[in-house]
Amino acid sequence: MYYDPRKGDHGLPHNPWTALVTPRPIGWVSSRNPDGVPNLAPYSFFNAAATHPPFVMLSSTPRKDSLTNIEATGVFAINIVGADLAEAMNRSSAAVAPEVDEFALAGLTARACRSIDAPCVAESAVVIECILNRVVSLEPKSGLPCNTHIVFGEVTGIEIADHVLRDGRVRTDLIRPLSRLGYMDYAVTDTTFEILRPMS
Repeated sequence: MYYDPRKGDHGLPHNPWTALVTPRPIGWVSSRNPDGVPNLAPYSFFNAAATHPPFVMLSSTPRKDSLTNIEATGVFAINIVGADLAEAMNRSSAAVAPEVDEFALAGLTARACRSIDAPCVAESAVVIECILNRVVSLEPKSGLPCNTHIVFGEVTGIEIADHVLRDGRVRTDLIRPLSRLGYMDYAVTDTTFEILRPMS
């Protein structure tokens, strides 16, 4: 099949777009509003954006509490979602008022980050602490309405739990990160293999 996503003429009962670019890592974004209320929300349009120095990016559609908090405070953390935290992650995705603490809603422990003034998920095996670099609002050349904002975060601290380290390497199979597929489908990475790059 072929379709024009600007017209949405795929003829399927559900939009296939998010089922095509998968698996997508989940950026579990923790922040705090200016009044001090913690916020926690999962973003599946998230990834690493640079290596030296490290940056991350996440996409907010539409403008959500996380983005408002990040712009107001200039900091946020990404908490990696292990398979054991899948249900808590899902509970934190509920659309609730800004004054609701999603850490409490999800039954999680909020603790302070080390390099920034923001909370993080104590139960997460990996926490990536960030300062806001910039927000880019997308403007489609097609003229279609768009309320998507890309957040670029500069990484200021990384915490890795000792139990996922083996022989000086991070073991993805021990983190068992959750990823988003299409629709309401998820996957867990617990099987990995190595392929070495060609020498020439």
